[in-house]
Amino acid sequence: MMVVLIHAKPVMFEFLFKRSASKTAAPDPVVAEQAAASAQSASRRAEQVARAHAVAGDETAAADFIMSSEFADARLIAAEHVHALPLLEKVHHAMRNTDRRVAKLMQGRIDLIRHQAAETQRAQASIDTAQRLLNDEKLSPNQVAELDRQWQVIKATPELATAFAAARAALAARLEAQVALQRAVIDAVAAARALAASGQSAGELAQALARLDAEHAQHAQSPERASVPKHLETDFTQAREQAQSALQALQQHQAVFDARQAALAEWQAQDAATLDVDVLKRAWQALPRLPESPLSDSLQQQFAAVLASAPAPVHAVPEAAAAHAEPVPVPRKPRQEHAPVSKEATEQFFKVLDAMEAALQDGLLHVASEHDKTLRDTKHGRLTPAQADRLAHVRAEFKRLADWARWGGNVSREELVKAGEELPAQQLPMAELAKKVGSLRERWKSLDTLSGPAPKSLWERFDAACSVAYAPAAQHFKQLAEERHGNAAKAQELIAETAALAAEESTDWKHVASASQRLRQAWTRLGTIDRKEKKRLDAEFGAALDALSKPLDTQRQIETARREQLIVEVGLLKPSERNTVDMLKALQDKWQELAKALPLERRAEQALWQRFRAACDDIFAKRKETAHAADHERREHLHAREALCAALETAVVPEGDDKSRTAFINHLLRDTRAAWNATGPVPRASEAKIEQRYQAAVAGVQAQADAIAERAGAAQANALRDKLRLVQSLEAALADGAGTDAQAWSERWSALPPLDAQYERSLQQRFAAAQAALGEGSAAYVRQLQANQERLLDEVLRLEIVAGVDSGAEFARDRLKMQVEVLQSSLKSGQKPLTQASQLMQLCAIAAATDARTASRIETLLRRIGGNVK
Repeated sequence: MMVVLIHAKPVMFEFLFKRSASKTAAPDPVVAEQAAASAQSASRRAEQVARAHAVAGDETAAADFIMSSEFADARLIAAEHVHALPLLEKVHHAMRNTDRRVAKLMQGRIDLIRHQAAETQRAQASIDTAQRLLNDEKLSPNQVAELDRQWQVIKATPELATAFAAARAALAARLEAQVALQRAVIDAVAAARALAASGQSAGELAQALARLDAEHAQHAQSPERASVPKHLETDFTQAREQAQSALQALQQHQAVFDARQAALAEWQAQDAATLDVDVLKRAWQALPRLPESPLSDSLQQQFAAVLASAPAPVHAVPEAAAAHAEPVPVPRKPRQEHAPVSKEATEQFFKVLDAMEAALQDGLLHVASEHDKTLRDTKHGRLTPAQADRLAHVRAEFKRLADWARWGGNVSREELVKAGEELPAQQLPMAELAKKVGSLRERWKSLDTLSGPAPKSLWERFDAACSVAYAPAAQHFKQLAEERHGNAAKAQELIAETAALAAEESTDWKHVASASQRLRQAWTRLGTIDRKEKKRLDAEFGAALDALSKPLDTQRQIETARREQLIVEVGLLKPSERNTVDMLKALQDKWQELAKALPLERRAEQALWQRFRAACDDIFAKRKETAHAADHERREHLHAREALCAALETAVVPEGDDKSRTAFINHLLRDTRAAWNATGPVPRASEAKIEQRYQAAVAGVQAQADAIAERAGAAQANALRDKLRLVQSLEAALADGAGTDAQAWSERWSALPPLDAQYERSLQQRFAAAQAALGEGSAAYVRQLQANQERLLDEVLRLEIVAGVDSGAEFARDRLKMQVEVLQSSLKSGQKPLTQASQLMQLCAIAAATDARTASRIETLLRRIGGNVK
């Protein structure tokens, strides 16, 4: 732009606006007024540029200067010194519609400051989150991972980055502590589970449990105890209880062993004659039983030894034992009726008896009943009195517990009957009512297992109460079943309708889309259907809907691609082109046609429409912005071109030689033309006028250059003629044998003005050769001059033909012959023809004898061609 050029070369353009009162005539008043205005504008511009540079470091002064300056370049220079956000916003608001470059610079800095503030805020929020996580009792790795993902997209300052790194390191330490604590708790659970099957003694097991309890107490006091999963706490508690149960079992076993061993020691210390076998057996049976183990076998052997040492009993079965065993008599048959019984069967019999005793001790009456049935069906050998007494005692206990269970079962059944009869009055929801009735019947069945069968009358009462209570639920479930069947029939109808539409293969995509949506909504509004039917119907409807929707989905993908293409086409439009509005309207009409032909899904349609509308709005906004900016730029370009025209119109060529004056004019025209081409378009109303003014100004300056060039060419031609005459005179003097004073000839040569470098060098060489021939070598040089005379005449004739100069009638024949040679020479390929100036220079360099006629012809050529010598 011209403004930039003026600032780049202020000295030159300041010089252009000066006037020379002594060399220039009085200008036109209008031109003088324009020149004065241009000079005043340039002065104000330079002053404001200096002020713009002077406000560096004072942002308030820079902002005030921007809003008061009238020159765009000065405002842009001052805008470089504004960095505070309030001042940036103030300048942007003021320059938004005035200076596009300053507004854009302000907006960029505002956006940068806001972006940095947002990044700082996000970084501080991440640091606060990290601190909150550090203070949170329950810290999870997912929270830390999410924090890391958020921090990765944040560009924080070094201070905030350091703070976040410290908080993150603390979080990592907490996570490591959590991992270590959880690993320790898992190991503790495994150790507690291993204790139950370790086979250690009671003391060792107690010590191990104490160590585990101490470690668990430390774990419970850890700051990261909240991170331990709850199931680990439950697992440890269960494992610890198992280990404690094993310890208690060991302690009980030891106590039973000690009691039996103490009894054996007491009996062994007594006199064998005082021992009673029956009393010993009853006392031994009354003691707690030991599990099967080598220790129990050892104690049993010791007890057998004590019995063997005691005297034999008087009778086999005491009356007290017989009376005690009366409820469950042991059948006795003659020895001959028994089949031989193996030892294994007898051992199995006693194992079942032991199991029955254990079940009775645990209160498991139904298990004891099964064992009693097994005992009755098992064959065994003849029982000893002690064994028979033991069997009778066990069956008596079983009968007593069975009576109590039967009584308790009837009481429980009465409660169940009462609960069933009260259900109708509770007005329970149908699902809960059905659940209650089912629970009552399950409890009744469990009582049959535990307490034996119930009386028929009690069962009939219970069954009637449950039936009456369940009747509303049964009616309700029946209605639901009927509704499910009806819904299944409706579903089947929808499937048939969907399949029929799919089979039509319609191309009315709008109808297909509406039908597909209607059928899908109707399917979702169906009520409940039986589970067995629901899965099948869903699969059939899905298949039918897929067959209907698959072509529609394909077509919608095509339509989506078309809408995407329309959005792309809108984005490719150039806001500055004239036909953009028409093309944009055509694209909008095309969009409406596509939307009416096949509407897409609501979300997809809305999203695409928003994008299309945003693209259209962006085009209109850019056109509006471009129009304002273009108008402003055209006005600035017009001012710049007016300044260029004024500079050319008021340009003054400095004093000096013609060469420097010509160079100044050429430089001025070249810079002005570059500045003119650098400016953009101007308002159309002023385009022709400013172009005419520029051409007129260029023509005026070029006329000065042409006049200077014409004067310089004439001067060069005169100087060339004078020096050539001097050389010819020296050569003529050599031919006549006069003029031997070389110093005089040199002074005459030096007195003449210098020529162009090439002409000066050629004539200087010819003149120097003639000077060197003065004296003894003149005869040889004269012969050379005479020998070159024919060549000189040919070159003169050739140059006359080229320059179009008449050679005279005496040279007509030679001229015709020479013209043929010149034509043939010009037609030869690979040869570059010499210019007239080059041929003239070669002609002047030929040292040859010149007569008056030849000298006259050469001067004619000098007048014709010498004006172009530069």
